[in-house]
Order: sequence, then C-alpha cells, then structure tokens
Amino acid sequence: MSDHPTAPVILGDEPGTFPHGVLADRHPAIIRQVREALPYGPERQRALDALLTECTQGTIEPLPAGAHDRERWRTWGTDTYAGRSWFDVPWLWSESWFYRRLLDAVGYFAPGPWQGVDPFRPSKLAELGSPATDEELAALDDLTGRPEHERARALLHGSLWGNRADLGFRMSAEGAEEKAAVPALVADDSERLWSLLTASGTGTLCLVADNAGRELVPDLLLIAHLLAHGRIGRAVLHVKPYPYYVSDATTADVLDAVRRLTGAGGAAAAYGRGLWSALTDGRLVLRAHPFSCAPLPYADMPDDLRADFAAATLTVVKGDLNYRRLVGDRYWPPTTPFAEVTDGFPGPVAALRTLKSDVITGLTADTEAALVAAQGQRWRTGGTHALIQVRT
Repeated sequence: MSDHPTAPVILGDEPGTFPHGVLADRHPAIIRQVREALPYGPERQRALDALLTECTQGTIEPLPAGAHDRERWRTWGTDTYAGRSWFDVPWLWSESWFYRRLLDAVGYFAPGPWQGVDPFRPSKLAELGSPATDEELAALDDLTGRPEHERARALLHGSLWGNRADLGFRMSAEGAEEKAAVPALVADDSERLWSLLTASGTGTLCLVADNAGRELVPDLLLIAHLLAHGRIGRAVLHVKPYPYYVSDATTADVLDAVRRLTGAGGAAAAYGRGLWSALTDGRLVLRAHPFSCAPLPYADMPDDLRADFAAATLTVVKGDLNYRRLVGDRYWPPTTPFAEVTDGFPGPVAALRTLKSDVITGLTADTEAALVAAQGQRWRTGGTHALIQVRT
C-alpha cells in the first residue's frame, strides 16, 4: 500500500473525541455488562476490577509468560506499546487489546470451568430470540413472490443495514433514497458488486462477517440466496476464532443463527435448510483465522489469508471494524479514493458498512458537504448512514 503521510493514525488520547469516549466510557460499561451477564465468582470479579483500573488508569502490560498467544501478540505490538497508556497507542490496537484482556479476566483461555464460555453469549442469544427477529424473518415470506433480482437487492440491503434492516421498509422505500437531500447511502457501488456476482455463477464469495445475532442472520440469508440462485458456486464465511468486540460472530454464533432460521418456519426455514446443506457439502466453508482478531489493518495480513482472499471472485467486508482494518484506521480526507486506500488488498473487494466511527473514504465532495451542513460531523459515528463501496 502506498504511503499516505496526510492521514494520521487515530488515537484515543483526545478528550471529547469518539475514540476517547470508547476507551474512557464504553469499555468500563462493557466490563459492568459482562459482570452482570454471568455469575462469575470472586476470582473473576477481582480480575474484572483489575482490568477496569488498568484500562482506564494504567499502562499496557505484556501477556503473562504462559499465555498461548503471547508470541503472536508480541509480533502484533505488545513489545512496542508496553508501558504506554492505553490512550496513547493506535485506537484500533487499544480496542483489540481490551477484548483480549477481557477474555483473560473471565477465564476464557485458562483451563477450568469458564474455559470457552463466551461472556457475550447472553446478549447475543437475547437478540437472536427477540420478537424483532421474528418480524424480520416473517418479512422473508413477502419477498418470495418477487423477481429474483429484487430479492437479491433486498437481501443485500438487509446485510448492509444489519439490525436496522426492515426488509419490508427497504422494498417500499425504493426510489425515496435518491430524492433525499442527504442520502442515507453515502456511496453506492452496488451495480459493480452485482456485475462481479453474476459473471459466471461458479465463483467464490468470501464474506468477512461482523456482528452475530440480527446482523449475522441477513449475511447468511444473502449467502443462501446467492448459492441457491447460482450467482456464486461457493462461499467462505470468515468469523472470529474467539469472542471479540462484544458481538462479533464466532462459529458458535453461525450455528445458533442457522438453527434460528431452520426453526422459524416459512421462507426463513428454507434458507436455513439451504445453509445447513451448503455447510455439509462444502459449498459454504467457515474460516476462523487468528488474524481476524488482530489489532492491525488488513495491509499487514499473513500470506495464507492473503491467498484466501486472492482466490475469491469477490471479498465482501462487513461492518465498521472491518472497514477500519480495510482502509487503515486513519483520519483520511473523506474524498480520498476508496480504490487508493485498498490497493494492497488481494483481489476485488467490497465494503458493506453502516458508519459508526470517524474513518471514511470514497465520498464525493458534494456528498461530504451536504452531510456536514446537515449534521456537522455526527454523520460519521451515528449509524444513520451507510455505504457500499467496491474496488475491482
């Protein structure tokens, strides 16, 4: 990737900024949430207390000598950042480090009764089982009579908007989007995306998942549709190897979501059965690469992962965190071309993302000006806007 000296790396050191708020306020709130979600004993409670103090007031300490991934994290940056405040290192790194340390605190990696217990599972399951999820799955029945390209478009937008998706609304609002003074979709390369997925029908789609629950379900529905209608021959779904960023999807979350679909009845169940079949016959493959939880941009990915993406017809990168890793977590000028900051990615890549952090590229000057005039800089972090960007 070419050097961009004009774009400083985002840190969390400036009070009043979004990254500072995540480190100072959101992380302590997550510790409280985890403490209340599961009945951890005194030892785990003390470890959570210690993490709360360390992440807000202390400095970065290396992983203990016995940690299974100590050497990996040394290459990922602990040697460089040890002894520094959590607020004074790249925000992407500090956030990732918080979740790695949180798993230590709850005993996720250590031999014992809490080994492998996802601290975020209660909230993931609550969302997956909610009445809102029932409504979204029921809306699939209304799509079944639509032409295939309309269903594909609706499912793409469902995947884009995640748990803000209402398939019925998305279908009826078609056309309203173009008339809005400040469009909800600030960049839309969807035609280019479809051209890649309809070329032969034998290609491979890599989808790098973001969140579990009501955000993962639309991703799975999109994959199921593309497989069922021959737009792709195979899909590779990249998930996290362990719980990360509260709601990021793991293999267990994929299985929960597929079970939710198959148990829902109607069109949802048909999609669920299709996914189950695709998993068993190899048309849908799960990947949980260690680098999926790395505190680094995709520009630094290892060779085996690079080869995976290079072999794909298209890689779709879902969500805000993956976007930050794709383009680099920097204060880019918003008109910086998306193709320029993704030129190091192996193979065609698409970003599907609702805007929940400061990073943004690929906007026209007019779109940026309209957004700033309407909302100041709040449009960057509020989740009210989204983008579909493609680099072929």
